[in-house]
Amino acid sequence: MTTKTIGIKEFRANISKYAQKAQRENIRYIVTNRTKLLFEIKPFKKNVYLDSFINELMEGLEEAKKGKVQTHKQILEELTK
Repeated sequence: MTTKTIGIKEFRANISKYAQKAQRENIRYIVTNRTKLLFEIKPFKKNVYLDSFINELMEGLEEAKKGKVQTHKQILEELTK
């Protein structure tokens, strides 16, 4: 992964461009204000969300097979406590 520094004004003016370029070209940007480091922007690893979603889905299916399910009403009651 390549690392580049950019100023906060430049980043703010072109945030979409830098986000797309970071993802497409695997670049990490360190955003600075004068000489102070503020934050970084870098792409997630590929399929990070997909892997997490699939794992949670599989866990849910296993719980359903074991009878560990709740009705819509039960879930709403839990959320409004």
